[in-house]
Amino acid sequence: MTSPETGPAIGTKVVHRRYVPYSHAHYAGNLVDGAYSLGLFGDVATEMCILTDGDEGLFASYDDVQFKAPVRAGDVLEITCELVKAGTRSRVMEFAVYVVARGAATEARPGAAEILDEPVLATSARGTVVVP
Repeated sequence: MTSPETGPAIGTKVVHRRYVPYSHAHYAGNLVDGAYSLGLFGDVATEMCILTDGDEGLFASYDDVQFKAPVRAGDVLEITCELVKAGTRSRVMEFAVYVVARGAATEARPGAAEILDEPVLATSARGTVVVP
């Protein structure tokens, strides 16, 4: 993913999946706060930096964070990160959180859930990370 001649490969992607536990619900309807997505972005950015630079890196800033759909306890999320620009020490990445499955509890089946036909984009952002 990194070459001494060209640096980190633009277009490198990292993908994580995560179940949202009910202990993270903060609001009515089992909603999870927006900071939950930002924490997940930190996780995929860390893996990206390890992959491209052999170091965890440090987040410097977020740009254009957009909360587009709710994230709820019981969701299964897919978190993506793509390297879009690499400077000498800075790495610019684009992030997205997609809901790919959602709890569908009923009284008879409290643990019911379903895979969504189409993933729902819940959160997007662009961020800059620095590496040594």
